[in-house]
Amino acid sequence: MRRRSNIKFLGFALIFTLSWVIYGALDKYFSTDVDQLNRKYPHVTISQSAEVEVEIKPGKPNYWVNLKEISPYAKWAIIFSEDWSFYQHEGIDLEQIGEALREIVDGARFRGASTITQQMVKNIYLTNSRTIARKLEEAVLAHKVEKALRKDKILEIYLNSIEYGPRIYGIKAAAQHYFKKTPAEIGPREAAFLAMLLPSPKRYYISFQTKRLTGFAQGRIRAILQKMRMGKVISPEEYKIELKRPLSWEKQ
Repeated sequence: MRRRSNIKFLGFALIFTLSWVIYGALDKYFSTDVDQLNRKYPHVTISQSAEVEVEIKPGKPNYWVNLKEISPYAKWAIIFSEDWSFYQHEGIDLEQIGEALREIVDGARFRGASTITQQMVKNIYLTNSRTIARKLEEAVLAHKVEKALRKDKILEIYLNSIEYGPRIYGIKAAAQHYFKKTPAEIGPREAAFLAMLLPSPKRYYISFQTKRLTGFAQGRIRAILQKMRMGKVISPEEYKIELKRPLSWEKQ
């Protein structure tokens, strides 16, 4: 009898929790004015304690660059690395979610299935907490953003607001920090390096610190360059050249 009561209690608790999570996601969906991103800009600031704050307000931040001012190599390296079907999906990539779930079932290393839109939404509006509630909020807001903003606008916000290393936010700061260049001047291998950083920029910063690419970094850069070749962003000849081209700070 007690076991039956416990099962019933757990059932009610589960229903209540799911209802609360769904209510929270819907509340976030209807209360968040994503259309303001067509008129205003997210301003990323870092406090003395290294806490990151994002405030959406008029006027471009001084670190902002338009998408047309960013090297196509950087643009496509990051798309191919983070979200291959960015220009096809509507905020959520069900195929990638399915692949991630299969990896969990197979016991393989889990990888994220968040699209560029979801990552942008998380960076601008949400916390980094890894909860079902936050993931659901991320998904519904990503869908809303896709209906309100053009794809290129979403990508521009993403490239200008993501972290590329310790206290390095935005592609303008990243291009200057790693290569002493503007975003427009980034080459294919440099673009692949920046894309390699994104899953965990603080962790993968070690390659720049030691001035030697780790085995992981070398493999990821090679894979990203290969995707750029497959996507015809670089030619087969350029691919062979970029595989051997050292980054400006690499020790030989």
